[in-house]
Amino acid sequence: MAWLWPALVTLAVTLAGIGHAQPWRDELATWSAATRPVGDLVRLAGTIDAATGPYYLFMHGWTALAGTSPAALRLPSALAMAGAAALIARLGERLVTARVGLLAGLLFAVLPSTSRYGQEARPYALATLFAVLATLLLVGALRRPSWRRWTGYALAVAALGLTHLIALTLLAAHGLVVLLAAWRGSAVAGLGAPARAAAGDRANGGQPVRDQDGGPAFRLAWRWLLALLPAALLVTPLVLVAGGQRSRQLDWVHLARPADLMALPAGLAQSGVVGGLLVGLAALGAGRLGRRALLPGAAVLLPVLLLFAAGALVPLWVTRYLVFTVPFACLLAGAAVAGVRLAPALAVVTLAGALGVPDQVALRRTHEWPRTAPVDYLGAARIIAEHQQPGEAIAYSPRESWLFLDLGLAYHLGSRRPRDVLVVRDQRQRADLWASECARPSECLADVDRLWLVVAGQRSDPVAAVPGEKGIALRDAFTVAQVWPRPGITVALLTR
Repeated sequence: MAWLWPALVTLAVTLAGIGHAQPWRDELATWSAATRPVGDLVRLAGTIDAATGPYYLFMHGWTALAGTSPAALRLPSALAMAGAAALIARLGERLVTARVGLLAGLLFAVLPSTSRYGQEARPYALATLFAVLATLLLVGALRRPSWRRWTGYALAVAALGLTHLIALTLLAAHGLVVLLAAWRGSAVAGLGAPARAAAGDRANGGQPVRDQDGGPAFRLAWRWLLALLPAALLVTPLVLVAGGQRSRQLDWVHLARPADLMALPAGLAQSGVVGGLLVGLAALGAGRLGRRALLPGAAVLLPVLLLFAAGALVPLWVTRYLVFTVPFACLLAGAAVAGVRLAPALAVVTLAGALGVPDQVALRRTHEWPRTAPVDYLGAARIIAEHQQPGEAIAYSPRESWLFLDLGLAYHLGSRRPRDVLVVRDQRQRADLWASECARPSECLADVDRLWLVVAGQRSDPVAAVPGEKGIALRDAFTVAQVWPRPGITVALLTR
């Protein structure tokens, strides 16, 4: 039962304050997509965010049952992180000892990143869960090969790919271990079970793993490749469509640089000091485990190196895409602290948790990154709700922005939102995350006497920040009656 405490602690930590931070821009995209009919979701995937389409479909069903409050949107991620904690504890027990698994799961529970992505309505927590599940099932299939075990692994890999395409880089680590186990033996592959299965390992002398039917070991490699077939069939269409969307989807991402690797531990842990501690402990644990560090070590290093290599050629490097590697780093770190008595080992876990408290508090205030640049959609919505009058309209600048100003106001105001006067085709009609505006703003604004203007950033003169013909139309026809600056966003009331 080494898995139970990590699961409970993770659930308790991630549920604490889960609804405090208002949904940030990425979560607003989730809300916008998940609340559309299934047909519109399919059309959206053909335009943008195809890689996230299966997650949106899952959230469509979830929100129909649980609603769209911040806590409801994030609850699947919290449950996924709790499941990942339980599974990494189980994996640690399978590969090393129950104590290593317990400490690995507890370390994972107290990391700020576990709370950060366990409190976010995005697919990264689910990808983390399926990454650990697939790895755990792989260990079982390699030690005692059977079609039932390989089928379970195949399903987990398919779920991993549907949840997050980048997470499939984990298969490089799986493939390495499979090949070593098939041709050099379980001991060389780091799969020699330390406890109950140790007698079996000694019995086969660390020879290449054989199927239960006594077949040759190379069948393991073929069965592994066959287990990848469902994932390949399901994911290939997503890869093809998402590849065509990359220039628009990731237009904000730069090419990977060596400095990005240096910043990775802090980014993945969501804390510089905790990230440094985790890396140090993981290195010590890898040295202590020897060959048994191969699988968790490869599960950390190979996805990082593959994404960095690809990201140096095309803009793909985004730190949070590698969150699924964190549990495996925790397994290595758990092996390091397991070398002492339980009380000092738990003290190290407690220290890691204490060092991350400031970041735990900060991430519950805002999910924006950097946290010093929040966008207060809720504050802007409250201003409009308190002062609006019948017949008013609203406009945004910029419209096509990853800040999703219109979605933020729509989420918080709902049916109380003023008429979006410049929109000619909304997000659902366009099958997009952005609406399209009329080409002649002055004509569309002709029947408006009071207009709410929402612009990005804090502006003393928000109308001056509006570019193009829209800005000209606003300056020619309206005067600023009042301005309310909020963090990351400004609301102004304009009158004729």
